[in-house]
Amino acid sequence: MNLNYIVKLGVAAVTAMISLNSFSQDLIARQAPIDRKLKTVDSLALQKQIRAEQSEYPAFSLYPNWNTEYVHAYGKEAVVPDSYTIDLTGFHMPTPSTKITSPFGPRWRRMHNGLDLKVNIGDTIVAAFDGKVRIVKYERRGYGKYIVIRHDNGLETVYGHLSKQLVKVNQLVKAGEVIGLGGNTGRSTGSHLHFETRFLGIAINPALMFDFPKQDIVADTYTFRKNQGSTRTGSHDAEVADGSVKYYKVKKGDSLSRISKRTGVSISKLCKLNGITTRTILRPNQVLRCS
Repeated sequence: MNLNYIVKLGVAAVTAMISLNSFSQDLIARQAPIDRKLKTVDSLALQKQIRAEQSEYPAFSLYPNWNTEYVHAYGKEAVVPDSYTIDLTGFHMPTPSTKITSPFGPRWRRMHNGLDLKVNIGDTIVAAFDGKVRIVKYERRGYGKYIVIRHDNGLETVYGHLSKQLVKVNQLVKAGEVIGLGGNTGRSTGSHLHFETRFLGIAINPALMFDFPKQDIVADTYTFRKNQGSTRTGSHDAEVADGSVKYYKVKKGDSLSRISKRTGVSISKLCKLNGITTRTILRPNQVLRCS
């Protein structure tokens, strides 16, 4: 094999390698836009799936289940974040009534977990936010005819003592859409709307978020904080929704011993129900659960 042939063979091999490398780079260059398009398609499909899931199960990343039987359906299943910002934009007042007849807080040794708005029998009641109807039921010794709606922002709203329910379980509703009529059903002493706002079963005072006299939101967002003494109710406390859980408001000079005698509940049970010890210092106006 002469030298000239060997040189030609080497040059041909180098040329082939350069051509192959060039072809590979060209193939990669042509493939890149395709990969980007595929990623875009995947992203759009994923976004579409997420939107579908959000529509089917509002706040699905927060709630452990979709229960159509009980208002307080979460208990220890719910993982409550230390803080969570709730978007209040898009809110619609459930009624144009501005008169609050009973505020949120302890009432008659029980915790009133919402507020009462004066309405007449037959007045229109609407959804506060976009969402999905979770419960449409009747409770003779509690809410009467009531509706529970879960919303994308993480809240659930409860509408009690209705005379008529105009939506069905699993129905999607828009903010401002008619869901029922005001009434006086259940445990009620006069026609009114009992309105609750809950986050993972924890009752939040609606007045902290909504200014009913002004018919507006207090701010665009509300930040829930786990350790700010939010009132826990429901399965966190009991498997009932008729207000049968009893509370005691601590007075100046009260001790666990005195409260035990007044309520007929043992000191050990009081401690267990409220997560305290016999050494815990009680504060005036502190609310203790007694059943």
